[in-house]
Amino acid sequence: MTKLMIYGATGYTGRMAAEHAKTARTSLLLAGRNEATLSKLSAELGVEYRVFGLDDTAAIDAGLAGISALLNCAGPFMRTADALMLASIRDGVHYLDTAAELDSYRLAEALDDEAKAAGVMLMPGGGGSVAMLGSLAGHAVSRVNDARKIGIALHVAGGLSRGSAISAMENVTVETLARVDGELVAIAADGTRKFDFGKGPVDCFPVTLPDLITIWQATGVPDVETFVHVTGDGFPQGDLSALPDGPSEEDRLANRYQASIEVTGADGKVTRSILDTVNGYTFTAMAAAEAGRRVLGGEFRPGFQTPTGLFGSGFAQTIADTAIIDV
Repeated sequence: MTKLMIYGATGYTGRMAAEHAKTARTSLLLAGRNEATLSKLSAELGVEYRVFGLDDTAAIDAGLAGISALLNCAGPFMRTADALMLASIRDGVHYLDTAAELDSYRLAEALDDEAKAAGVMLMPGGGGSVAMLGSLAGHAVSRVNDARKIGIALHVAGGLSRGSAISAMENVTVETLARVDGELVAIAADGTRKFDFGKGPVDCFPVTLPDLITIWQATGVPDVETFVHVTGDGFPQGDLSALPDGPSEEDRLANRYQASIEVTGADGKVTRSILDTVNGYTFTAMAAAEAGRRVLGGEFRPGFQTPTGLFGSGFAQTIADTAIIDV
């Protein structure tokens, strides 16, 4: 059975990814914990489904039987990535997810040798900021002779989904990290840095993004700092479980994402580029579905991989109307 399983298919991002995968005619199977919601979506899309939780190893292995690739859309990923990555390695299934949580990437790093020995690929962040920022970084670094330092910022626009808000709250890190001389180190979180997303410089604050791992792995540039600029509703307050599933289609259409990068070469020269794309949730679902389709089609390498490292720095530009502009 050569199929892509989407686990967490009835969640906000999982449903959109399943719809895009179905449109692309990817051989698809839905999965998750809730039979009622799965059976409904299964009927809507005309695809099979399986029901299993993640607290029973035998149930997970049975659930993955015959599957070639798994796209995990069930966050918070601190609760799902460990069980599903380990099961993927045991069962010979290529693993992808949509995580924006650093721990998923550290786990994939730690499991790299084991995955290689099993011939299994681990690709956390098959969509989302990792695919966006990785493509932008790969493009910009290719313009620089001996790149030594990267500063990269993501412009997050519009509202957050319930899952993103809960994941962000549960994964608040005490330390703000950067990559310095190839190592992840704690840095001062105070202060801001200005980046231009195409309409003039704006203040961005330093944050710990998984791109500190993926950009370094894909480019080898030893110093990487990541920043965010937020517009729109900001971080929701109150009972996060009461939030709607996610931004409406109208909200997504009204709020595009951008990213801005500054790459410093050994000669001190700074090169700048900007990425402009659709709303982050739309991009994530489309990119994750496309990554799953390509892996299912034979594009994979065993071990921990990044979208840019595997598919090339042009990957983001194959998703919707995404453009990279040199400035």
